[in-house]
Parts: sequence; structure tokens; C-alpha cells
Amino acid sequence: MDLPDYAIEARGLVKTYAATKTTPQMQALRGIDLAIPRGSIFGLLGPNGAGKSTFINILAGLCRKTSGTVSIWGRDIDERPRDARAAIGVVPQEIAADPFFTPLEALEVAAGMYAVPPKERRSRELLAALGLADKEKAYVRQLSGGMKRRLMVAKAMVHNPPVLILDEPTAGVDVELRKQLWNYVLELNRKGVTIVLTTHYLEEAEELCDQIAIINRGQVVACEPTTTLLRRMDTRKVIVTPEEPVAQAPALPGFETQMLKGGAFSVAYRTGQSSVEQVLAAIRKAGLHIKDISTEDPDLEDVFVSLTYAAPEAAEI
Repeated sequence: MDLPDYAIEARGLVKTYAATKTTPQMQALRGIDLAIPRGSIFGLLGPNGAGKSTFINILAGLCRKTSGTVSIWGRDIDERPRDARAAIGVVPQEIAADPFFTPLEALEVAAGMYAVPPKERRSRELLAALGLADKEKAYVRQLSGGMKRRLMVAKAMVHNPPVLILDEPTAGVDVELRKQLWNYVLELNRKGVTIVLTTHYLEEAEELCDQIAIINRGQVVACEPTTTLLRRMDTRKVIVTPEEPVAQAPALPGFETQMLKGGAFSVAYRTGQSSVEQVLAAIRKAGLHIKDISTEDPDLEDVFVSLTYAAPEAAEI
């Protein structure tokens, strides 16, 4: 069987929640078009209320779409719902594990629900890969928050799905455990598993993702390779440390300045309109002597804010 080009493909995806006595009708997704390449690490970003969770719930079969088409690993979720759901593992934001089970029992039950034959189960292998081998006989309620999150990743992988969806997987996880989790996820990706990641840690998405889609108010406002997305911002900053610390940032005509700690300041300029040389000339014209300078490129947070800041706040659907 030929492998699909896209691990997940959504066309014209709409989800409208009907009005109730207390809430008006709400359109959570407004014609989403997304094609997530097979074998990629794909970032799905957006502010609270953008529709990310609704999109994931539709993929997982927890929410019915209003219109449009969705396929997972080439399997239409309407025509082949069971096959489509079997192709993904979902790690939800919430911890969903019976506190009176051991981690080993939790994985065995999950594997049974996917009809994985006993001889083909990898429960102990998954626990070891996620650093939980020594906890297999402890009760889930005795695990730390970070351990529970890693257990959720293991549960999502019991049926060896080709697509893994991670919904805020590192929320509340300390730095060391986060690093261990990402090492495992990267290893899965090297073995061919497609990773779909939602996170509020934008530096994680910038470092890990090959491609990023930004959803805002139920619509895709950007979907590009990460390097291309970062090039959208043509604003750069020059960080200036003057010979004599200043009490306030100087007013430089044509540039935006901002005061920093220690008597330093930053100067923002657009690469299509100005250059570093022009910034330095303006500083010297203001009568300041420069001790040190450095430049700062925009990051994913700058791009994210520029594409979503105007949206009104709303509760996550």
C-alpha cells in the first residue's frame, strides 16, 4: 500500500456550535484548510479560543464536524472512522489515567482497547523509553505531574500509530523531564512518526517544528515552513550599550527606541527601509558614544503576536 503524502488533510472544515439558552451560536472553525506532510513535526499554534482543541477533538472522534472533509493517513473520518482513529495517538492536555492502576496496567488496558494482541504489546518497552520502567508497579496516583504526562504519551503509542498529536505536552513539566520527553518524540519522528504539536512555549515550536500553522478565530492565518514564517518579520533590533549609561532612551527620528536595563537601549528598524549603519549614524548624531552593540532578530513570538494580537479574547472551545 502506498503511503499518503499527507498524514492529516482537512479541506473546508467547519464546526458550528448551536445556540443554547445561555450562549449564542458559535462558529469555532471557519473553513480550515490544512495539509500536514507525512513524517514532519508540525506546529499548530494559536491563542486561547482559536479553535485548536476543536480541530484536535474532531480528529480524535470526540467532536462531530459541521461540514468539510478530514482524512487521517489517507482514511476519511466519515467513510472509515475506525481506521482513521486507529492511525492517530492523542496526548490530551488533561491527565486521563485511572489513579488506582499501575502504569503497566494502564498501558495494558489501553492496548486492549485498541485490540492489540498480547504478544504484540510493547507496554514495558514504552515505559522504559519514557523513563518510567522503575514505576511500572507504582500506582498512577503516586506519580509526579511530569511522570503522568509521560505516561499519557506512552498510552497514546500503545497501538503504534503513524501520527502522534501532542496537545500542550510539556505544561507543568520541569526542564529535565521536558528534555527527556522531546528526545523520545524526536526519536519517534526519526522512525517515521508524524508529530503534531500544540504548545504555548513558542521557543519549543521554533526549535522543533519543520512547519507551523497559526490559527486565529477559527481560521488559518499562516501555514509555512518555520524558516519562511520567521522571515515574515522585517523588523530588527540593535541593542546599544553607550559609554555613559542613559536614564532614558534617546529620541531618534525615524526609529523606535526602548529603554533597557543597565542604561542600555534598543533601536528597532525595518530592513527594507533602513540599515544598521543608518541606526548608528542616528545614535552618533544624538551625541552618544557607543561602547557595545548587538543585533537581535525576530523570533516566533514576534510573528505570532503580529498575526493574532488584534483578536478579541475568548474561551477555548
